[in-house]
Parts: sequence; structure tokens; C-alpha cells
Amino acid sequence: MKPLSIVSILAISALGTLSTGCGKYEDGPDFSLRSRASRIANTWKVESARKGGDDVTSSFTQYELNMTKDGDATLTANYELGDVTFEYATNGTWDFENKDEDLKLDFENNDADETYNILRLKEEELWLREKGGDLELHLEPK
Repeated sequence: MKPLSIVSILAISALGTLSTGCGKYEDGPDFSLRSRASRIANTWKVESARKGGDDVTSSFTQYELNMTKDGDATLTANYELGDVTFEYATNGTWDFENKDEDLKLDFENNDADETYNILRLKEEELWLREKGGDLELHLEPK
């Protein structure tokens, strides 16, 4: 068995430091090669929602949030009343704030505007907590 070279040891140490020292969000990831904008660009649906410790997922299953890398956002919801389905949609923008720790959503319909603290931002997971509130949303790609 060959002893590890100094270069190999340094490379392994550097990767270990990067993977544990670059975490920006409370729930990860610790390291990603993809930019934040490319990870957030997706059509998201609510996988689970909690408010004050209570499961409120059923109140959010009709929503979809589409965000592009360019900062455009569309929020849609489909409401069913008997055999009739109503679609709600509003266009707007998204942006990172507070050193990329927060996500600000600004829509044409100001009732849909909100700022969230990003807890986790991965290609397949987006976890948000309402700023100044106790609503936590776990989103997944549609």
C-alpha cells in the first residue's frame, strides 16, 4: 500500500473544509456546485406545511410557484367548487435579500407578496419560513 502524498492529503483536507464550512442555510446544503439562482429556478409545489407546530398542508396543496433564473415568478392556484375549477394566477418577481438568506416574492397581486427565510435550498428541495411568522413550507418540484 502506497502512503498518501502530501498533495492528496491537502486536497482531501480542502474538500472536507469546503463541504462543512460553506453552509449558508440552516438545513443545508453544506456545499453545492450549482448557483442559488439555478437551484431556485423551478416549478415548486408544497410537499408539507406547518404553522405553529400544526400540519396545515391541506391549505396549500392547490398552489404552484414557478421561478425562473432571471427573477420572474408566477403563483397559481386551482380551487374546486363542486364540478367547477377556478384558477388564480399572479405574476411577479423574486429576489434574494439579506445576503441571500431570504427570498422576497413580489407579485402584481400584493396580497401574495411575502418574504421568507430560506432554510434549505437544493435542486429538489426548497424549505422556507415566513419572516416574522411561524409558517414553514417544504416545497418540491412539480
